[in-house]
Amino acid sequence: MNTVSKPDPAPRTPLPRGFWVIWTTVALDLVGFGIVAPILGRYAERFGANPFTVGLLFASFSLAQFVFAPILGRLSDRVGRKPVILVSLFGTAIGSVITGAAGALWVLFLGRIIDGASGASVSVAQGAVADIVEPQDRPRAFGLLGAAFGVGFVFGPALGALSALRGPHLPFYIAGAVAFINGCVAIVRLPETHHDRAPRQANERSVHTAELWRLVTVAFIAVAAFSGFEATFALLAERRFSLNESGIAAVFLCIGVFLVVVQGGVIRPVGVRLGVRGSVSLGLVCNALGLFMLAFAKEWAVLVPALVLLTFGQGLTTPNFTAMVTEGVAPRQRGEALGFQQSGSALARVLGPVLAGFLFHRVGIPAPYLVAAAMCGVGLAILSWKRPA
Repeated sequence: MNTVSKPDPAPRTPLPRGFWVIWTTVALDLVGFGIVAPILGRYAERFGANPFTVGLLFASFSLAQFVFAPILGRLSDRVGRKPVILVSLFGTAIGSVITGAAGALWVLFLGRIIDGASGASVSVAQGAVADIVEPQDRPRAFGLLGAAFGVGFVFGPALGALSALRGPHLPFYIAGAVAFINGCVAIVRLPETHHDRAPRQANERSVHTAELWRLVTVAFIAVAAFSGFEATFALLAERRFSLNESGIAAVFLCIGVFLVVVQGGVIRPVGVRLGVRGSVSLGLVCNALGLFMLAFAKEWAVLVPALVLLTFGQGLTTPNFTAMVTEGVAPRQRGEALGFQQSGSALARVLGPVLAGFLFHRVGIPAPYLVAAAMCGVGLAILSWKRPA
């Protein structure tokens, strides 16, 4: 009997060519970040930094993003995406070189602050993607852009570890060179995507609507919960599963690869079935379940499903949050809105690890994951709440 195959209800449309130039720019930028992040703590100890100071050094990067992401986003609405991305790439190069050439601890902080302020350009790149990609394809595009983060964190640490064998300063110089070359190539290849740059009217609606505040609040909760897991998982793995540094690194590598798979391929079919908001809701449910299971995981049979749920959930939420933010604002306000979202996420990456570390140390191993699971439940409730008519 002959059967007639059903057509794909949502055929895959090719993304604009300019998207892949943006993707490559972000991926190379994240390779540079991946080179620096794993070795920065040990490098800072050469200047007399204690563990608390190392924590402040990492926090300074996110605090700089918190301050500068809205500024750069709004600037990109006025002057275009390309100039802001270029300035950020060269700023990253300068920050990396300063870090590598540091002769004192305060110079390390200066380099990380410059690098963090420059790293706030991620929201500008997201704005560039939203400029050229149709709304129905944005979750997939933002998912692929998120996969660039995974690529950066796979290749960056490996390159950093190899270059560190030739000296402690070399990885930072290599990261600076990657950013500088990336900026030079972007001058030629990166397209300008934002053309609606007319001066704003005095009566123009503010981008900071109640709906945007709600989305940023939920995104803050989700990022804080996941970053708390990232900050404390090495401690849990060592105490419950006797994993050493290489074993923990292997787990995080698997998490990164799975995130790439989810954001690069799985996000589209889920979005076709559930839509953007439904995908975020499913992601928050998976995060909550994964964190709850992680709190009691003492065997691999529990740990692996917990990590799969948590990674799958985070892979769904991040790009779909970004798509939801772009849906609710005018094209000439996208940069500011996305900068506001990234600012909230940067603050979450400061406060989430602090809260998780305190709970782990003072209350017990399960505490940070139970609290984080409850936070995801609160985020889901906020997202689902509707104003009475």
